[in-house]
Amino acid sequence: MHDPSQAHRPQPEPGPAGPGPAPYHPAPGPAEGAPYSPEPAGQVPAEGAPYYPRPAEGGPYYPGPEAWRAPPAPAARTVPPPPGTRYDHLARTRLNRWWRPVVGTAVIAVAFVGIGLIVILAGSVIAGIVGIPLVMSGDRLFGDPVFELSVLLLSIAAVLPVVFLTAWLTQRRPPGTLSSVLGRLRWRWLLVCLGVALVALILGQTAMVATYAVTGEDLGNLFGWVGWERFLPGLVVILVLVPFQAAAEEYMFRGWVIQAFGAYLRTPWPGILLGAALFTSLHAYTDWGIIDVFSFGALMGWLAVRTGGLEAPIALHVVNNVVSFLPAAAAGELGDALRQGAVPWQALSGTVVQLAFFTVVVVIIAHKRSIQTVS
Repeated sequence: MHDPSQAHRPQPEPGPAGPGPAPYHPAPGPAEGAPYSPEPAGQVPAEGAPYYPRPAEGGPYYPGPEAWRAPPAPAARTVPPPPGTRYDHLARTRLNRWWRPVVGTAVIAVAFVGIGLIVILAGSVIAGIVGIPLVMSGDRLFGDPVFELSVLLLSIAAVLPVVFLTAWLTQRRPPGTLSSVLGRLRWRWLLVCLGVALVALILGQTAMVATYAVTGEDLGNLFGWVGWERFLPGLVVILVLVPFQAAAEEYMFRGWVIQAFGAYLRTPWPGILLGAALFTSLHAYTDWGIIDVFSFGALMGWLAVRTGGLEAPIALHVVNNVVSFLPAAAAGELGDALRQGAVPWQALSGTVVQLAFFTVVVVIIAHKRSIQTVS
C-alpha cells in the first residue's frame, strides 16, 4: 500500500558513480534455540563470574566480554644468577643490593655465636640429667670426652641451616648457589673428591711419619688402642657429626664469605684470604699450626672458585677431621684431641704432600671430566 508520508520525503541524489551507500542493517542476534559451544579448554571462568557461552562453529556471532584469562603468576621469591656466572659471583643476581651481603654476614655471625651458646647450654642441662660431670675450666667443658665432642661438633653443624636460610631470605637467591654453580651439591663429583682426599691423606700421613722418623721423634705416641668398647662410641660420633661440622665451616668460610666479597669485587682473592683468616681464628692452634690451618683454608677457597663449588673443599675437610679424631679415639685420648695448640714443624711435611697431591689431582680430573665452573 502506498504510504503518503513518504511522498514528500527528500530522496538522496545519486552520485556520479552510482547510488549512495547501502543502508546499515545490524547483524541479527542469535536465533532462539541456536546451539552454543562451551568455552575452549583452559579458559574456565573464575568462580562467581558471569558465563558467556561461545556460539557453535558456523553459528551467528554474539558480541560479549573478552575471554577469561588466568591472573599473572606471582613473582618468584628467589632469582638465580645469570648464565656464565663464576662461583664467587653467584650472589650477583638482579635483586642484589649493596646491603644484602652486609646484613646476611651479620646474621650468620650472630647465629654462629648464639647457636653455639644454646647448644652448649643444652648440653650442660643434658649432662646434669644423665650424670656427666661438668668441668667448665680450661679447654674442657664436660668430664666425658665423647659427650664433649658431640656438643662441640653440634654447636658448629647447627649453623648450616642458618647459612642456607640467610641466602634465601636476605639475598633472595636459591640457597643451592652456595653449593655450586649448578645450584646444588654435585654428589658424584663429591664422591670423586672424597676418593682423591683419601689417597692424599695416606700420602700425607706417610710423609709425616717419615719426617718424624728421620728427625728422631718418638712415634710411640702416634698410635694406640683402647679397645672396642671405648672406641665405638667415639667412632659413631665422629662418622655421624664430623661431615656436618666440616660442611658447615666450608659453607660459612668458603661459601658465604667468598660470595659476599664477590658481590662487590671482580677478584676472588680478598674473600679467599679473609675466609682463611677467619677459619684460622676459629681454631686455637699456635706456631706452625697457624700456617697449617691458614694454608688449608686459602687453598680450599681457591679450589672452590676453580672447580665451581664446595665439593672438593668439603671432601678434604671431612677426611682431615675424621683422621684427626680417629687415632685419638682409638687410643682413648679424645680429650687431648680437643685441645689445640702448638703443632710440630714435622707435621707440615704431611700437610704439604697432602694439599699438593689433592689440588693437582682434583684440578686434572675436573678438567678431564669438564666439571662446570660457571652457572
